[in-house]
This record gives sequence, structure tokens and C-alpha cells, in this order.
Amino acid sequence: MAFTKKLKTMNKLICTLVIVLTITLSSNAQESGKWYTSLEEAAKVSMTTGKPIMANFTGSDWCGWCKKLKKEVFDKAEFKNWANENIVLLDVDFPRRVTQTDELKKQNRELQQMFKVGGYPTIHVFNVVVKDGQLQLDPIKKSGYVAGGPKPFIESISVKN
Repeated sequence: MAFTKKLKTMNKLICTLVIVLTITLSSNAQESGKWYTSLEEAAKVSMTTGKPIMANFTGSDWCGWCKKLKKEVFDKAEFKNWANENIVLLDVDFPRRVTQTDELKKQNRELQQMFKVGGYPTIHVFNVVVKDGQLQLDPIKKSGYVAGGPKPFIESISVKN
């Protein structure tokens, strides 16, 4: 009788673990390929997954080269598949006709100043580390528009181990 009770308890525990794992995996899958606008959110995902962040400094609604990069690279399956496996995507946008919160504008200006971005599109790949309770950004690579589609662009920002 005691064995049967233990077996039922184990089955409940296993079912609960399966449900939790399923929810965790499906929520991670939903996060893949997502362009974050919040550095804090992107940093959490980066630290959880161990993937660096790729920040796209863009003027999405007015910059011709930014639109070209999006169309030729970011919208392509080859890039999306690579990004899902290798990086966390952060959109640092400076639109002219799209409304943003004051908080988002402030964050984007601070990132622009920190990385000394002077033109668009500019791509920065970096790691996030926490030192003394503060987020620190550790630059890895910098790029911009690269002609030729996803493959040359990926090569320009990939970190060779």
C-alpha cells in the first residue's frame, strides 16, 4: 500500500516536471528571433542563454540603408535561423514618425553615446556582465550594412572561437 502511494506521488511529480519543462521550452521558443527594444530584457535573455547581444542602431522609418539591411538580411530565414542559435537581438531605433516612450528614447540615446554611434545602420555585438551590481557591456564586434545578403553580413559579425 505504501509503495502504491509513493508511486502515485512520483507520477504526480513527473507530470508536474513535464508540464513545467514544456512551458519553459515553449516560452523559450517564442522568445527566439524576437527583437527586444529593452536592453534590460535583452540582457536577461543574454545572461540566461550565454548568447551575446546584437544591437541594431537604426532609423527604421527614414534611413534607406537601414531599410535595405532589414529587407536583405534581417527578414531572411537564413539570418533568422542563425540569430536564433547565436545571438539575442536588440533594436535601438531612432524613428522620426513613430512614437516612443521617453524611457525608450533615453535608453537609446544612452546606448548611442556609449557606443559612439554616428550613423545608421550601425551594428554592435557585445556581451553583458554584472560587476558590483551594475550591468557592463563588453564590446565584441562592430559592423554596418554589408552587401550580399545574410551570409556576408553574418560573417561580418560572427565571433570566431
